[in-house]
Amino acid sequence: MATLHPMNRNVTGRDATATAAFVVDGDDLLVRIDAKGLPPGIEHWQHFHGFADDRAAACPTARADVNSDGIIDLIETEAAAGTTMVPFDTDPAAMDIAHGQYPHARPDGTFSYEQTVSMPALNAAFAKAFAGQTPDLDRRVVFIHGVVTDAKLPTTVASLGPIPAHVTLPIACGVIERVRE
Repeated sequence: MATLHPMNRNVTGRDATATAAFVVDGDDLLVRIDAKGLPPGIEHWQHFHGFADDRAAACPTARADVNSDGIIDLIETEAAAGTTMVPFDTDPAAMDIAHGQYPHARPDGTFSYEQTVSMPALNAAFAKAFAGQTPDLDRRVVFIHGVVTDAKLPTTVASLGPIPAHVTLPIACGVIERVRE
């Protein structure tokens, strides 16, 4: 489970929050994310992030804003949270971060995402991408990203390659924790 807390409220003007549940059932992983307080009507990328060396990831604090522009951009999250690993889109096991189809927030700023993922397929894709590692959810964090395209972002807000910063700006983060039931 993960409880996601708001980030970059000064950009969104909202308190983006979510709960994320991950249930392993045999060879399947069921992922469910319920979010609210999101910028409405836009697509929101969501992923788990972590470190390839299996260190525990954490959500970034205000100190992550190393360029002091008042915004924690995607690049600034890497010291605490690591790299983007698995997308929560229509096909997480494909691990195609930039080309997946992600949830769109409803007009009320909510979305519910549910996807069943083949664990053997995810494990194989993850091992290929991260030198034989396994997803190991309990050392990862979940981010929800995205602000409206007309959000006033300073030029100091960084993103990955050609992907616009308004797409990758983190707006909620939560640490995945193992829960026994």
